[in-house]
This record gives sequence, structure tokens and C-alpha cells, in this order.
Amino acid sequence: MDESVLDTVGSPLVRVESPPGATVAAKLESRNPGGSAKDRPAIGMIERAEAAGEIEPGDALVEPTSGNTGVGLAMAGAAKGYDVTLVMPSSKSEERRRVMAAYGADLELVDGDIEDAKARADELEAAGMTQLRQFENPANPDAHFETTAAEILDQLDGREPDALVAGVGTGGTITGIGRRLRERFPAMDVVAVEPTDSAVLSGEEPTADSFQGMGPGFVSPNLDTDLLDGVLTVDVAEAEAECRRLAREEGILVGQSSGASRVRASDVAAAFAAGEDPGYRDVAVDGWEPRADDAVGVAGDDPLVLTVFWDSGERYLSTGLFD
Repeated sequence: MDESVLDTVGSPLVRVESPPGATVAAKLESRNPGGSAKDRPAIGMIERAEAAGEIEPGDALVEPTSGNTGVGLAMAGAAKGYDVTLVMPSSKSEERRRVMAAYGADLELVDGDIEDAKARADELEAAGMTQLRQFENPANPDAHFETTAAEILDQLDGREPDALVAGVGTGGTITGIGRRLRERFPAMDVVAVEPTDSAVLSGEEPTADSFQGMGPGFVSPNLDTDLLDGVLTVDVAEAEAECRRLAREEGILVGQSSGASRVRASDVAAAFAAGEDPGYRDVAVDGWEPRADDAVGVAGDDPLVLTVFWDSGERYLSTGLFD
């Protein structure tokens, strides 16, 4: 018997439709108690702050969010006894608002994007609340290093992955998983996926905020760009079409960032199976250089590409994603 719902964090690694001669496998993070990958850093950030004596039950927490981290904090705050206020852009889905409220969190909506939400959270922090700062807090990637990546290593059943291909928001997921897997498999690729209209890692100016939870419009401090072999972009229409395909052909209901990650993970797997260059873009940050020992695939026959499905498509129904 688990002592708390927070002890039930964990998700399966599932093979999804893959190109001939290759395997694509996804971590189905909707199986976590709060319904997304962001349960892990939400719990990790709270528990690290508790261990440092910075917060205790009854304190007021605030965080800017595009949705899933907010839901995770609302869930963990309810289980641990914190008053949680979440600041979210008003463009994000109605389901996110309702789930946060269901857990008892207070929600403030702001016009604009995540930068505007961060500015409002800073004001509430100055007024006395504690902000956990998911974009800078090292407990975010550490949570994925300690839990998500550890689960993946157990679930690989002895197989060697060729690449981790995953979307980027705070950067915590790809950084935490990438660091631990790279320790075990030094030759594997780690590839970021970002929206075409917010391709800041590719050196472009953001022009829109079309994805919920991916492509924040800036390079997050929690993203370890030194891990990256490159970056790929994806259009929102292509990602949403993949979400509908996954639901209707594989019975997997996921949101935009998951669809985006599956599309590009499949492209990389197909390139590896054919022995071709997967066509990564360079990472446009100071000091980044491609690895000198990089190669196309590392595991030989049947290359394995890992990705992450962050949440359930239930959080996108009101957006018309599945219409």
C-alpha cells in the first residue's frame, strides 16, 4: 500500500508506430497521478525546498505555468498542505483551468505569454509568496534524472538507445533524462524538438505561441544545451494531425507536444535505419559545438529512438484538437 498519491509516480515505456527496421518508444507520462510528466518536478521542487527549510505545509506557493506544472503543483500542494496560486496565460486550455481549481489551487490568468505570467508571479513573490521557479530550479531536471531516466533504464531490457528526441519547454525533461542516459550510453544522440514559430534554439525569433507546454520563446536556464546533438522543428498542424492519428490508430490520447515529439522521433529513427543523416539543425547558443565523435546511429540493426508523451489529450478537448 502506498502512503500517499505522491508515491505512485511512474509510467510505462511503450513501442509506438515505427519506421521499417527501427523502433520508436514513448514514455506515457499521463499515467502519473496528476496526469503529466510535470508531476515529477512539481514534487521534486517542493520536497527539495522543504529539505532546505525554505517552506513548510501551510505556506503560500506561486508559479507561472502553461498548464501541466501548475496541475502538478496543485496536486502535490493538496497532498502536502500548501496554498498554491498559479499564473497562466489566458490562451491555455479550459481543461487546465478546471483541473487546477479542482485541486483547490487559485488561478490568475494573464494576457500574453509565459513571460507575462512570470512577471505576475514575481509580483506575488514580492508580496510574500514562495516561487519555485521551474525554469531555473535544478530540482526540475534532477527529478527526471532520478525517476524518469531510472525507469527508462529498467524498461530498456538491455537494449541500447540510439537517441532521445523530445520537445522542450523548461528543458527539465530532456536535460534530466539525457544526462542519465548519456552516462550509460555515451554515443547516443539527444535531440531537442521545438515549434517552427518559436524556434529560439535554432536562432530564430519567436512569432507565435501555438503550442501548449512547448516552445516558451526563450532558452530556459534548465536546458543543458551542451547535451544536445541538435534541434528539429515541427509545425503545430503536423503535431496535431499526429495526435489524432495516435488516438484513432493506436489508442493513445496525447497533447500537442507529444504529437510533435513522435513525428520527429520517427523521422530520426527512419534516418538511422537507412544510415542517413537525420538533418539536425545546429543549436544557436554561444559555445555550442557538435560532438566530434558523432555518428548516424549507434546500435546497429533495429535502431531505438526514445521520446516522451507528456500528458493526456483530455487536456486539449476544448481546443478542437480532436475535431
